[in-house]
Amino acid sequence: MLLIREGLKLTKLFNYPRHRQLSNDSFEHPGIWAFNIPRHLWNLRSSRLVSCPNSITCKVGERNPREMTITTMSTTSISQDGCLLVNGKVVFTQVPLNVVVSPAPFGSAFIGATSPTSSSRHVFSLGVLEGYNFLSLFRFKIWWMIPRVGNSGSEVQVETQMLLLEAKKEFGLLDEVTEPTTDGTFYILVLPVLEGAFRASLQGTATNELQFCVESGDPDVQTTHVSESVFINSGENPYELMKNSIKILAEHKGTFSHIENKKMPAHLDWFGWCTWDAFYQDVNPEGIRAGLESFAQGGCVPRFLIIDDGWQDTYNEFRKEGEEHIEGTQFAIRLRSIKENEKFQSLSSDDYTTLPEFIKFIKEKYGLKYVYMWHALVGYWGGLLPSSESLKKYNPKVVYPVQSPGNVGNLRDVAMDSIERYGIGAIDPDKINDFYNDYHSYLASIDVDGVKVDIQNVVETIGSGYGGRVHLTGLHQKALEESVAKNFKNNNLISCMSHNSDSIFSSKKSAVARASEDFMPHEPTLQTLHIASVSFNSLLLGEIVVPDWDMFHSKHDTADFHAASRAIGGCAVYVSDKPGNHDFKVLNKLVLPDGSILRARYAGRPTRDCLFKDPVMDGKSLMKIWNLNKLSGIIGVFNCQGAGNWPLKDSSVDTIVPEVISGQVSPNDVEFLEEVAGDNWHGHCAVYAFNSGTLTKVPNNGKMEVSLGILTCELYTICPIMVCDEAVEFAPIGLLDMYNSGGAVDALSSAIGPDGCIAKIKVHGCGRFGAYSSTKPRYCTVDNTKKEEFTYSQEDGLLTMMLEGGCQLKNIEFVY
Repeated sequence: MLLIREGLKLTKLFNYPRHRQLSNDSFEHPGIWAFNIPRHLWNLRSSRLVSCPNSITCKVGERNPREMTITTMSTTSISQDGCLLVNGKVVFTQVPLNVVVSPAPFGSAFIGATSPTSSSRHVFSLGVLEGYNFLSLFRFKIWWMIPRVGNSGSEVQVETQMLLLEAKKEFGLLDEVTEPTTDGTFYILVLPVLEGAFRASLQGTATNELQFCVESGDPDVQTTHVSESVFINSGENPYELMKNSIKILAEHKGTFSHIENKKMPAHLDWFGWCTWDAFYQDVNPEGIRAGLESFAQGGCVPRFLIIDDGWQDTYNEFRKEGEEHIEGTQFAIRLRSIKENEKFQSLSSDDYTTLPEFIKFIKEKYGLKYVYMWHALVGYWGGLLPSSESLKKYNPKVVYPVQSPGNVGNLRDVAMDSIERYGIGAIDPDKINDFYNDYHSYLASIDVDGVKVDIQNVVETIGSGYGGRVHLTGLHQKALEESVAKNFKNNNLISCMSHNSDSIFSSKKSAVARASEDFMPHEPTLQTLHIASVSFNSLLLGEIVVPDWDMFHSKHDTADFHAASRAIGGCAVYVSDKPGNHDFKVLNKLVLPDGSILRARYAGRPTRDCLFKDPVMDGKSLMKIWNLNKLSGIIGVFNCQGAGNWPLKDSSVDTIVPEVISGQVSPNDVEFLEEVAGDNWHGHCAVYAFNSGTLTKVPNNGKMEVSLGILTCELYTICPIMVCDEAVEFAPIGLLDMYNSGGAVDALSSAIGPDGCIAKIKVHGCGRFGAYSSTKPRYCTVDNTKKEEFTYSQEDGLLTMMLEGGCQLKNIEFVY
């Protein structure tokens, strides 16, 4: 039973397990009422049936209207003295009387508020937030989120879309609901969500108040109250907390789906090339062919291609021929037709003369499996051209975006400011389905396999007159997903510039979305920010989509830094190299000879000990990212200090960043490692450091020291050691020359034969294979053929051999 303090006394409570009947004599104590009540409880004020999960604490108020509602919570409630408690911990103090708490499934809760006046935008206070370490994700400009850590409400930025708090349990009477963890740490998620036509975000004040803002984006769509705009939940594992919370919300809200319920695009497991940084808008068929040819000459050919911005038929009505360019009008260019522009028409090659022929040619000659084309959610940056005869069927109308105060409360964006000035040729909401279907059916007819859809957040600014930002975003998202499902195979859609919660919580089918601002090859101060932000953003995004970590250059000062991060990101791996400008030494650590990649199973996320640290600007913390393969874990450690500063955060003049930063790595840093370890794991791991090539046997809670210079990294493959018998311990590392070595290992088993123990491994790929073995095998075979040569180091137990041939699955047996 959970009891809640009311100042210095205890309030009267109902506590009821779901399986017993109301009993007035089950428990008595001065100032406490405890009852056993059936699963469904009638609200005493409104006679409304309330569904109560498992064991729920319900408070009965007497005078204040806020307290007249029975609050069905197992872990969250507001006490009479205005404190909001979670698991017995006071999270917010000075909670205003207009704040309401209502039940959500599995002991979670929703928070809302009431206002005496009707408006399309409200800012409500949740109370004062102090004394908790927090991690937030906020939109520093309209398109993108970045992380921020702090310990008070004043540090919570405008447009915060996720807040995670670190709490310590006070063991005792208040904590009988849950079992204590070893150190008493648990986590509280405060997540602003969608409610009907309204979208919520968080923000702090100078007095440490945490506020939530709800807005519709349409002056005609107003309300006086919200009840489910902020979701709150808690748990002992932050990753399980995120996963369970997103599943609860997906089921309850019905506007989006958890990643487990989505179909994965096939391009994710193949190496790719995007034309953007190679050509920008000057992309053309000749350049694309030259790039594919130079990849082929190096023996590393992409299997998917993204033809980015620059192929569409567009028109700049704000620049007349012969006049100088007006800055900003490049973002007001509008789409003139759904077909390709002149660069991709009437081609002069002997091998192809049209775009369909060109696509067919490059697929056949270079073995491309998938070709994607880029377009904006509204067609192009400035929408559709209303005067275009071919587009008039979609009734485009120029509308002028209105940015939320939250958008301009952080960093303004030059693209958005330009669009705001020149307007968008918006598609008639009744014609959105027709537009996408016509567009995508045309692309499918010329052998295009999918689309990358960009500039999605812009729709939030044009909701006025169309039912608001959430409604209009939902219409676009639904129409887009249905068109992709109809016209392309395998859910081949990459979403981009879609970091507003309007889009995130409207994603029912789309399964891939960019997780950070662009890789910018000419901005040296942004490289470390890219790695850190994409990992932190994946905490939220990774439960809804496969986070796309963006392209990079294989020949760049930070190529190895970026390549290593993509190897553990669980994401697509693709570059944007200019033709002939490749580093195949880097690429060959990511890409197998058949063009496939060793993709980790989940989104790469910060390790638990990094969640509330600043790996970019505190001058001392390393960025540690974990992931899982089928039979092993992987940890990437990156020194992101000293190369750049977070936007909207002042750098301290007192922070001196040392040339080398040290930290620790442990198998325990890999969450859920026991789930892939197998039944014969006794708690030790073989840890292989990729760059140093060292192999170390470490207990699961053991620690290893790591020291890194700025913009350097190390990857650790964490392999649970299988105990075959009393004499043999074995752990397959994988392909030693690949960043994600363990991604090559598909299966492991052991058997005791007449001659002794046999370790059996299935491996995908070819190259130098390695394993840990406590003793030297007598011999080994591959695919049950002749005995193969191998080397064994008695010093560290490293067993190595060469796997020849193709990349098909191979069966290796080591016989002891």
